[in-house]
Amino acid sequence: MSPATITPESCDLLIEAGFVVPVEPHAVVWEDHAVAISGSEIVAILPTAQARTRFVPKQLVQRPGSALIPGLVNAHTHNPMTLLRGIADDLPLKVWLQQHIWPVEGAVMGPQFVADGITLAIAEMLRGGTTCVNENYFFPDVQAATYKHHGFRARIGLPVIDFPTAWASSDDEYFDRAGEVHDQWRGDPLIATAFAPHAPYTVSDASFERVRMLSDQLDVPVHLHLHETAQEVQQSLDQYGQRPIARLQRLGLINDRLIAVHMTQLTEAEIHLCAERGVSVVHCPESNLKLASGFCPACALARAGVNLAIGTDGCASNNDLDMFSETRTAAILSKAVANDAVALDAFAALRAATLGGARAIGFDAQVGTLEVGKQADIACVDLSALETQPLHHVVSQLVYATGRHQVTDVWIAGRQRLAERQPAGIDMAGVVANARQWRQRIVGLHPA
Repeated sequence: MSPATITPESCDLLIEAGFVVPVEPHAVVWEDHAVAISGSEIVAILPTAQARTRFVPKQLVQRPGSALIPGLVNAHTHNPMTLLRGIADDLPLKVWLQQHIWPVEGAVMGPQFVADGITLAIAEMLRGGTTCVNENYFFPDVQAATYKHHGFRARIGLPVIDFPTAWASSDDEYFDRAGEVHDQWRGDPLIATAFAPHAPYTVSDASFERVRMLSDQLDVPVHLHLHETAQEVQQSLDQYGQRPIARLQRLGLINDRLIAVHMTQLTEAEIHLCAERGVSVVHCPESNLKLASGFCPACALARAGVNLAIGTDGCASNNDLDMFSETRTAAILSKAVANDAVALDAFAALRAATLGGARAIGFDAQVGTLEVGKQADIACVDLSALETQPLHHVVSQLVYATGRHQVTDVWIAGRQRLAERQPAGIDMAGVVANARQWRQRIVGLHPA
């Protein structure tokens, strides 16, 4: 058949861009390429000239000065805490958490606090190119409904902690309610669940054993703060005669379902254990730096074969949800910690912020790369700005020079969620006004 007789294909959306960074294959950048989307899926990635011949799109988006990247995956955060941004800064972790955050949370936490905080977070994340989040907070039912309402992809943590909260008053209630939320969202295309036992110092052996059993039965991940501080490790030695990782290994939790967050206090043997057992580690460098918690050995973990992801942690300890900033910090900090300028290079850092996060939370079959058959979760980044000129190396500019303000467009499952920096379906003025109302309420509980 001659080219003249080929019938063009229909697609819902064709995005033409100066560059496409697929992440997989690794260390590849395609110039003057287009991504074709039908429904929620990527159906082709090809040179723009070929795309114009092959496809007749219902919608055409042209971004000649921009790069298309997989939507960033924030692999650990507490997004309702956007409403607590900046209330207790410049304090060590235990003081910050136990004397400030927990008392305020106890007074304000509830369904509306969670819904409003997450709505604010979604708007911020979209404007920073994030399309998927691994959430860890209370009222997971409200979290899931809010993310779903805004078409945002999320794995929702089902909280387990050894003291009463507004969400649950006993161990049995935490597990009963976790089961209800899991069942409600089973099979949803955007929302999934994980068990989220808070930390080794707030969860008993008995609860960890229940988490392990249910994680195995339901085939869901376990999302856990682990080895965050030297104090946590010493407390475990004093109480259990074991470091936290050894305790969790005894309880059967060191496996390929574990999403271990922070991991600033690691021995070489613990690094290799994580590699052998398939543990994913979420590196949250800016929160760790701000709370002086320690340094995650990101380079050593990656070189040992551990899947490395990146998270912002919550806005109360970061104080933002800026994955571009977090990825840059992760890359630069890893070089200082490893005393090696080639540690966690730009391609590896971007991979950790996309595919690494998707793998950690079990979404890598759907997202994390730009590939045919995957979900169209895409961020468009304008690289034509003065701050990213001259453009010698696209991925170096994305990691080391680009700011989140250069994200212009975002798609999740093929639907545009950010257009010209405006989140779809979100009343930005209303979100800001609502945040100010929460500030007035919280100020009365926690004077500056």
